[in-house]
Amino acid sequence: MHASIPPSLPDAERLVDALTAQLRPLLGQDPALVGIHSGGAWLAQRLRDELGGDIPLGALDISFYRDDFKRIGLHTQTKPSNIPFEVEDRHIILVDDVLYTGRTIRGAMNELFDYGRPARITLAVLVDRGGRELPIEAQVVGARLHLLPGQNLELLRDGNGRFSLKLHEGS
Repeated sequence: MHASIPPSLPDAERLVDALTAQLRPLLGQDPALVGIHSGGAWLAQRLRDELGGDIPLGALDISFYRDDFKRIGLHTQTKPSNIPFEVEDRHIILVDDVLYTGRTIRGAMNELFDYGRPARITLAVLVDRGGRELPIEAQVVGARLHLLPGQNLELLRDGNGRFSLKLHEGS
């Protein structure tokens, strides 16, 4: 399958609106939002604000759960994970900004199970860029883009909390 550079990146704010609309029907299942640092944590906070501020909110930093930890070392910007609610038997909506290989999500699920056994995990991502190395699929997706292996997509947040996407070219 040959991928190409997208002619233009989607508007991240519109993608947040799309995620909000897709998540709204899931609210009757006693959910909690858990964002993966850092873009997923930003996104989970915004989704909670859009969906109603009473949804429990947590954040994971999966630095110690990565399967390439020994190869690449500890990320210099590690943050503590914070799950201030009971995970056991709860519907967890795991939120990340960009889904690529699936390895970040695998690490997040491993860490999440250290807190308890969720009844269900729903994966919500702003962008699914393809290129999976593990059989992990998001149930809630803002947009699907096909990027080349050397391209990276970054979620940015300005001083007013507005999101945008930036494409990085490289190896």
